Amino acid sequence: MKKLYYSIGEVSEITSIEPHVLRYWETIFDELSPRKNRAGNRTYKEQDIAVILRLKDLIQKKKYSTAGARKILKDLPAAEGNSSELPAEVKRDLKEVRMFLSKLSESL
Repeated sequence: MKKLYYSIGEVSEITSIEPHVLRYWETIFDELSPRKNRAGNRTYKEQDIAVILRLKDLIQKKKYSTAGARKILKDLPAAEGNSSELPAEVKRDLKEVRMFLSKLSESL
């Protein structure tokens, strides 16, 4: 399901990153700056989710420090588009399918 904006809860489910971690990353990474709506709730766009997935890869999988991940994001912003990894949209869609199948199997 494609949307223009995602809530922090939806982004947390899509990326498997806790909301408090998303809020923390927002304070230390300039590349991650979701807008806030009139109620003050964060609204994430597709590009924000792509940045989050990139950070997740760098910090949780490749074990970079936040300072190291910040340096990589600043030094190689164009390299992300040339990566052989799945695009963020595909990862998100696969995550949604996985969640659906998990809930379906639990209900059987």
